[in-house]
Amino acid sequence: MTQTFMPSFNDIEELKKHQLKGLQWTAAHAYQGCELYRKKLDNAGVQPDDIQSLDDIQKLPFTKADDLSEGYPFPLLSVPDSKVVRIHASSGTTGKRKILAYTQKDIDDWTHIFARCYEMAGLTRQDRVQIAVGYGVWTAGAGFQLGCEKFGAMALPVGPGNVDMQCQFLVDLQSTVMCCTASMGLLMAEEINRRKLNDKIALKKMIFGSERSSDAMRNQIKELLRLEDMFDITGMTELYGPGTGLDCFKHEGIHYWADYYILEILDPTTLQPVSDGEIGEMVVTTLCKEAAPLIRYRTRDLTRLIQHPCSCGNLLPMHDRILGRSDDMIIFRAVNIYPGQIDEVLSTIPEANCEYQVHLDRKADGKDYMTIRLECCEGYDASRRLELEKKIQTEIKNKIMVSCKVDVVEYCSLPRSERKSKRFFDNRPQ
Repeated sequence: MTQTFMPSFNDIEELKKHQLKGLQWTAAHAYQGCELYRKKLDNAGVQPDDIQSLDDIQKLPFTKADDLSEGYPFPLLSVPDSKVVRIHASSGTTGKRKILAYTQKDIDDWTHIFARCYEMAGLTRQDRVQIAVGYGVWTAGAGFQLGCEKFGAMALPVGPGNVDMQCQFLVDLQSTVMCCTASMGLLMAEEINRRKLNDKIALKKMIFGSERSSDAMRNQIKELLRLEDMFDITGMTELYGPGTGLDCFKHEGIHYWADYYILEILDPTTLQPVSDGEIGEMVVTTLCKEAAPLIRYRTRDLTRLIQHPCSCGNLLPMHDRILGRSDDMIIFRAVNIYPGQIDEVLSTIPEANCEYQVHLDRKADGKDYMTIRLECCEGYDASRRLELEKKIQTEIKNKIMVSCKVDVVEYCSLPRSERKSKRFFDNRPQ
């Protein structure tokens, strides 16, 4: 019988009972083992025994990224040092990195849920998985590789970049799955198309992580590589790493592993639950994480819960794709704009390629101006660029309620990235 990494709950009520048990364990474990959490709960007037229902999670205090800088390097450590078998760190570039500790059980749990991602993506043990993400202290490479090996497929730990090697391995080793950022996926798709390697490779699926990708970008990658399917994987260093959720072949939302953490969607300002289907900030509480448990951790990621069960039949709940971050919001002429909104508008315009840049400037008149530099599709008639520019201006005005200048540029003229593409450039004085 083929091993499954999916939970065996019969219904949502069984899942909720499991969550309550895990929530009670986490509150007690963190209170007993971590001075930071003990102070937080005491200041909130909450004791672990006060958690008698899932609704009682609202009694618990929040944890923020700033808390991870207090008591650096191990502010959330809730076990003795002797139980820590590994550390990972965030890829942040400002200030001190967030360092998270792992027990062997934490590593085993992370490996299990990552293998679940490969299972949900429909992989088999015959697949060959080319892992083109960062290795080192980051969680990406280790997570993708451990999960692949646990699942039983062949792992090819190539790492990011090095397009020549990536192409060589795709041809020589006949990789069937590639794991990378969407930006790297686009770079590979265009390069494989340019080198005319499509008929020499066996690539069927891609799994994207680490950055938001637009429908236009995904469609272009799928078309250029003739892929069967593509998947979005979620995760962050604080919550094990990548592998904490994935969209299934139905693509109705991201299934998240509610047997390992509770997800709340809260208004970033009021910190109260949003209405059904509304966008809010993801707040996570782990249920069995030993070394660095999370209690109502504010991720700053924005999404919405999907209320209906997935038509694939899996009872694990879903959230929408990550729509941006609450701290990525820009204010342009008194309008709040999230980067994902620009993605959504541009993805509806067939003549527009998926690569673009948004530049915000303040001119001598004291006013702010937005310029969108956007690639046209390959083979687009240059004489029609003005028509396309006006069309995009109209769509942005109608859907986001701001005016902008649009410069349509040649296909493949904007920079490509092997990691994450930078698309927003705010040049205004801070």
